[in-house]
Amino acid sequence: MALLIGGKVLKVGESDVGWPFFLVYFAKIKKEKLPLHEENFSKMADDSFFLIDIEKILKGKLGAKYKYVPGFLVSYLKRIVHQDELNVFLRESKDKVGVDFLEACMEFLDCKVEVKGLENLPENGRCTFVCNHPLGGQDGISLGYILGKKYDGNVRYLVNDLLMNLRGLAPLCIPVNKTGSQSRDFPRMVEAGFKSDNHLIMFPAGLCSRRQNGVIKDLEWKKTFIVKSVETQRDVVPLHFEGRNSDFFYNLANVCKFLGLKVNVAMLYLADEMLKNRHKTFTLTIGKPISWQTFDKSKTPAQWAQFVKDLVYKL
Repeated sequence: MALLIGGKVLKVGESDVGWPFFLVYFAKIKKEKLPLHEENFSKMADDSFFLIDIEKILKGKLGAKYKYVPGFLVSYLKRIVHQDELNVFLRESKDKVGVDFLEACMEFLDCKVEVKGLENLPENGRCTFVCNHPLGGQDGISLGYILGKKYDGNVRYLVNDLLMNLRGLAPLCIPVNKTGSQSRDFPRMVEAGFKSDNHLIMFPAGLCSRRQNGVIKDLEWKKTFIVKSVETQRDVVPLHFEGRNSDFFYNLANVCKFLGLKVNVAMLYLADEMLKNRHKTFTLTIGKPISWQTFDKSKTPAQWAQFVKDLVYKL
């Protein structure tokens, strides 16, 4: 695996395979009762990482009704989430954390990234990096790896707290949760993330891109990154990641939207989409930092978010 930066090839060392973010939703989580503080990561037992177990998930969700689930459906779900293959990855990468974990993920995916505009990365200050979300796998992994290498691991993702159960990723995460018992803490956790000394990585659309009127593009960007960046005086760095999922994925997402399904069925196929995108080269374009003072009252935060989104798609 290699990074193509300014026309130069940066080789990445051989390593065990790692893991993308989204499959934690399909995982059977096994927790050790240690606080998720950085000093405790090395103390976690071997079972502190998750393994994908479709049967156990279905049994846990359905209870006695599980016996009515056809065997072929269970087998199909195992296949589309690549359960056996990816569980091998999880076992082999259990000792890798942080940027090393992301490097292992990229090695497994044979993910190559051509980086343009590297000179635009700030040397000083705290920044909010915002990017379109075309893939759901390689884009998030690549950003964390490239920026993590640049800033000696001082980068953090704002993520659902469920991802804190993923040992390799946990050191790079600031957990936020809009639902459940921790929903009342959501504003506090977001504010703590922005007030930290780390650079932040955000995908303001939340979901990965959809095909809209024939164009593959992000959904609406949420205004949180504008509001909190201004409050904490963080400059915003726009990033554009070039890539796409399959026509099947976009068609499925649109059919589900047409039918009014509230369940994100398309997410079930993100693992399959990620593996379809193995052995590919993507392009990451880094725009010039936007001063937080730019986001004045001439526009609403939502309008400024749209402004930055439009800028990203012009990179």
